[in-house]
Amino acid sequence: MKLFLQTVGLFLILILCSSMQMSRKNSTFVKYIETYSPLAIEQMKEYKIPASITLAQGILESGAGQGVLARKSNNHFGIKCHSGWKGKRVYHNDDRKGECFRKYRKVEDSYTDHSKFLAERAHYSSLFKLNIRDYKKWSKGLQRCGYATDRAYANKLIKVIEDYELYRFDSGKKSKKDKRKENINFRKRTIYKSFGLIYTEALDNDSYEELSICTDFKIKDLLKFNEVHEDYPLRKGDVVYLQAKKSKADKPHYDHVVEVGESMHSISQRYGMKLKSLYHLNKLDKDYVPEEGDVLKLR
Repeated sequence: MKLFLQTVGLFLILILCSSMQMSRKNSTFVKYIETYSPLAIEQMKEYKIPASITLAQGILESGAGQGVLARKSNNHFGIKCHSGWKGKRVYHNDDRKGECFRKYRKVEDSYTDHSKFLAERAHYSSLFKLNIRDYKKWSKGLQRCGYATDRAYANKLIKVIEDYELYRFDSGKKSKKDKRKENINFRKRTIYKSFGLIYTEALDNDSYEELSICTDFKIKDLLKFNEVHEDYPLRKGDVVYLQAKKSKADKPHYDHVVEVGESMHSISQRYGMKLKSLYHLNKLDKDYVPEEGDVLKLR
């Protein structure tokens, strides 16, 4: 009986932990992603805009579909009328009172118009020279091109993409069954040491699967050390730690001034400190988005 109660107790704890993990994600965001990710992927295939970017912008600009503009006008990207717009219009307070916004018959029209808005304007042409899987550069590029006036716009996009692992929609990954048929490209790895931690650097078209084989570390350990999901896209030069990060940065790194396009995760990687510790040290909750110029304590 005692063993039975212990087993039941352990089972209940596992359920509770699972529920707590699920509760950390905004259910409205999750529903939005489930509903519109296929549409974002379709747009990516046709217009070469990362699905992660489209989804993150849709979530931010429409309040995950709950904003007035989205509910009454099917406008999920906050696109204003601008010159040449011949469709329906609606007026809404934004930077100024009573500004003109585009109104669509259905949400799909909003997604297509958003893609065309970026793809057909010279103003955004620089974005299409970027790697379609580099959501960080796309985020910074959108802010630089003036898509939104918010100084933290790029960092907000990056946070949504990383928190909800939207980058998985950009991968075009084959199924694990197909992937096993492929040969891993074994490449020599140089091991470095910094902040008292051993690490390596990602190469072109790298993955945690290849890193696992080449470094003889289990994938689950590498993901845990670097606090990422299995589908997290690696860029050439990214630091990949081969051991657990520290609770604070080494001296003389006492603080960090946030730059455009940085997330709490990228900052934690830069200094070899755990993401949880970075939040805790600065007394910040998980909803915090670093804004350009913010100063964060590192120890």
